[in-house]
Formats: sequence, structure tokens, C-alpha cells
Amino acid sequence: MLNFPQFDPVAISLGPLQIRWYALTYITGFAAAWWLGCRSADRPGSGWTRQQVGDLVTNAMLGTILGGRLGYILFYVLPLNPGRVFNDPLMILRLWEGGMSFHGGFLGVVIAVAWFARSAGKSVFEVLDFTTPLAPIGLGAGRLGNFINGELWGRPSGVSWAMVFPADPTHLPRHPSQLYQCVLEGVVLFSLLWWYSAAPRPRFAVSGMFLLGYGLARFGVEFVREPDREVGFIALNWLTMGQLLSLPMILAGLLILYLAYNNDAFRSRV
Repeated sequence: MLNFPQFDPVAISLGPLQIRWYALTYITGFAAAWWLGCRSADRPGSGWTRQQVGDLVTNAMLGTILGGRLGYILFYVLPLNPGRVFNDPLMILRLWEGGMSFHGGFLGVVIAVAWFARSAGKSVFEVLDFTTPLAPIGLGAGRLGNFINGELWGRPSGVSWAMVFPADPTHLPRHPSQLYQCVLEGVVLFSLLWWYSAAPRPRFAVSGMFLLGYGLARFGVEFVREPDREVGFIALNWLTMGQLLSLPMILAGLLILYLAYNNDAFRSRV
């Protein structure tokens, strides 16, 4: 068993101003997305400018934060504990306490991308195909933030690298599933998408690969991640909310990839 590192959640303290590690992980993700996006825009014939990349990242940042927080409230808090929100509505704004839903953030980004695409005169999937290879670094950084916060831990385990998380009332050794997700959703998914998007692909294909890759990674890790205590298991004593929300992503990714490579009418649509 490994000892959980004792992190100070505050990375920088300047008088009353405190910047937490959790916030820095998000900033790192968006900064990396901007830098990689600018590199992609600089390629000859990319059809993108650095100004457009900056505007896109700004929209995506707002979509991620607003969608992620509202998704957490809608998917994980309101269904079983509505009084928590109604008795303390300001908890919605306390992002530093943790509680962000990837699936809500993903929907927020899709809405933000659609808004940007309309203003930039681009198709939604053209923007999504450009954006999705940039996202995994932010996903991985966010999972690292979860680990630093000591939240969203794994299920009890006897593996040699299991950890006891300070906030866990059971004090049982658990999988550091946040680190598994950091590797799978961050390093592995980024490598896959960056390689896949480097060669010419049919329209929609990169977006489909992102949906499939993330959905499979999240669905698999949920088998060793502790179900959210507000929800528990959804069905069959093993299906979690994270898996339930990932299934449509997997199916949509498979369908989009199939149509992207096999249906000319689908590829020609805006």
C-alpha cells in the first residue's frame, strides 16, 4: 500500500487571494489546448487563424465550466438530494469544492462550439474535428486535480499501489482511479487522437474517434472507481451513472465512424 501524498490544496496564496491546484489544472488544460491549436492553425491550408483558435478556446472554457458544474448538479445532486441545492443554492458557484461532470462539460462544449461555428462561418463538425484532439490534455489535467483534491477515488483494493484517501470515512486502501483516468483520458486518448488527426480523415471521423475513445476509457475505469455516493449503482449492482452516460458516447462514436467512412451523403452534410 502506498501513502497518499499530503497536498496543500492551495497552490499560491497572496494575502486574501488563493489559487488552488484544482484551478491550475484547468488553466493548464486550456493553455495547452490554445498552444496545440495554434500549432495546428499554422499548418499550410489549415483554414484556421490564431485569432479563431483563441476565440474557440475561450468559448470552450466557458462551456466546460458552466456545463460541467450544471451537469454535476443535474446528474448527481438533484436526483437524490435536491434539498442540498435548494437549501444552499450558492454551492453551485463553489467550484473549488469539487464536483464537475465530464458529460455535462462535454454538452457545454458542444453548445459553445456550435455558437462559435455559427459566428465563424464554419460547420459544427469541422470545428469539433479540430477541437477534439486538443481536449485530452485538459481531461488528464482535471483528473490530476481530482487526485490532488483527494476526491473521486477508486473502490477498495488489495493491490500494492492502493491508497487510503484522507477524506474517505472508511479508511480502506483504494484504487487511485483518478490516476488511471489521467493516463487513459489524458495521455492515451491524446496520443490516439493526435496521431489519428495528423493524416487526412473523412469529415466527422475525428469527432467519432474521440467519442468512442473517451467512452471506452471511462466505461472501463468505472469498474474500479467508487460510484458517486449520491447515486450509487444504477442497475444490475454494477452499472454506474458514469457508465450509463458513456454508453451513448460509445454508440454514437461507432455510428459516426461507420457513416464517415461508408456514407457519402453523411459526409457531405454541413
